Amino acid sequence: MFLGSSAPTDRTGVTSGRAAARGRAPGPHGRGWLLAGIAVALLALAPILAIVAVAGGAAEGVWPHLVAYVLPEAMRQTAVLVAGVGILVVVMGTCLAWLVVAYDFPGRRLLEWALLLPLAMPTYIVAYAYLDVLHPIGPVQSFLRALFGITNPRDLSFPDVRSMGGCILLLSIVLYPYVYASVRATFLVQAGGVVEASHSLGAGRFRTFLSIAVPLARPAIVAGATLALLETLNDIGASEFLGVRTLTVSIYATWINRSSLAGAAQIALFMLAVVITLVVIERIARRHADYADAEPGRLTPKQLRGWGAVAATFIAAMPVFVGFVIPVLHLCNEAYKRLRFAGFSHSLLDAIRNTASLALVATAVTLALGACVIVALRLAAHRGPRQVRRAGLTARIASLGYAVPGTVLAIGLMVPLATIDNAVDAALRASLGISTGLVLSGTVVALIYAYAVRFLALAVGGLEAGLGKVPLTLDDAARTLGAHSGGLIRRIHLPLLWPAIASAAILIFVDCMKELPATLLLRPLDFETLATQLYAEASRGTYEDGAIAALLIVLVGFLPVVWLARLSRHGWVRPHRATSGRADDIDGDLSAGRQPGF
Repeated sequence: MFLGSSAPTDRTGVTSGRAAARGRAPGPHGRGWLLAGIAVALLALAPILAIVAVAGGAAEGVWPHLVAYVLPEAMRQTAVLVAGVGILVVVMGTCLAWLVVAYDFPGRRLLEWALLLPLAMPTYIVAYAYLDVLHPIGPVQSFLRALFGITNPRDLSFPDVRSMGGCILLLSIVLYPYVYASVRATFLVQAGGVVEASHSLGAGRFRTFLSIAVPLARPAIVAGATLALLETLNDIGASEFLGVRTLTVSIYATWINRSSLAGAAQIALFMLAVVITLVVIERIARRHADYADAEPGRLTPKQLRGWGAVAATFIAAMPVFVGFVIPVLHLCNEAYKRLRFAGFSHSLLDAIRNTASLALVATAVTLALGACVIVALRLAAHRGPRQVRRAGLTARIASLGYAVPGTVLAIGLMVPLATIDNAVDAALRASLGISTGLVLSGTVVALIYAYAVRFLALAVGGLEAGLGKVPLTLDDAARTLGAHSGGLIRRIHLPLLWPAIASAAILIFVDCMKELPATLLLRPLDFETLATQLYAEASRGTYEDGAIAALLIVLVGFLPVVWLARLSRHGWVRPHRATSGRADDIDGDLSAGRQPGF
């Protein structure tokens, strides 16, 4: 994803190949691919432009109403939520990363990757699970009442999870891995040399952590925190379940409850400004990431013994239990009870079929669009810096959707799709007397479009990283043997890119399965996915009926976490360090590999 990459063209071999390209024979033309890449970028940009147009054309009185009654409270709650989650994920992610890198204790090797497991849990599922676990008649409060001999639930004073504090805690426990993964990668590649130098000057590990390791890892911390905050802004399920009225919830409520597209667009435009501010802050903070290259080398963990080792194991295990084990065990229990009582319902089977088919088609479309952008970028590397800049700008624009919350994207898509529908309907009425109705709006086409724009950065980032490992000299050799651009892609690039394509496909498929905000707004009538069915069950308070859907989403979401943990265990960071040594390369891969949200 280009959100965290300062030079998206580097990993396709473009930057390194510019000088060499000057002495080469003219490369493949690639104009058609560049036009295709520009078309993809325009498709990604259309929803954002539509929001600006709709918000600017709203009737008088909409904006004053929003300013008076909607935005102040939504802004206040969003600001508190973002600040609270930001502080917690930075503290948790950074401290846990330092703990597993700098110290050795029982279970460290297992916890090192297990700390990534909360990434498999969508925020709305964790909120859904804890609402049931901590309910007055749920297992925790029932156990406490039995322990203290209390019969009336009202007599037990227990913190309410439906609160701002509960929302901050639950979102933080799910989103801290964004910071943990990026900071741990940075500690692994840059901490050893500087830490040893710090020790030789008499500083202890804690002082070294605060005064040396954390400042050097600041770009990685900011990158991970930015992704976590973007996920926080994108969240709608957890915030609504827990009674927090964020900007995202306000957009959804304005459109669903008041049918005010202009009002929703104006809130979306305001929220887009918040997102852009976050991205700008993130890029400014990472602008000088090169200073982290000072002393490469792996840190030797210090062996902990006795109570210190027990405490370290407990601290590292707690986030895994709270963010993954407890919700999964609860969902398994509820799903088992539901299956014993009623088995698989027809509606659940329909939701599984809808989710799988929709995710498969959206994944294929997203990969195809991402391939157009990346192939244009690759072919431009043979044609000079000007073409590289054009193709690079196209890739940046095409990746914007990942930073745009799902509700904002959905509101932005409604206008162009409705315009096309109306134009087609009017044309056919005039010529053939036939009314087509809605062809794009309110159909799965709109959902596939939204998914493709939202997750295009994963395809672009994944394919870019894979193609970056294929040297440009291989292209030159193929061209000297008579290969044209189509043959070069089909016979050289495609076979070498299969691992990158498979990785990107897994990430896109899983994110499509979990996506909730855009799906809620754009789905056809009577069309349910696993995420929307879970949302509906939770809204009705029938938690046990949504447990199976939640468990299926978690099981599928487990796949990219295993993939990320496997890469981590096999030292995936070191090759990047050897070639570029930039902290943002690591984070850029992490961003593309997730999400992030990853």
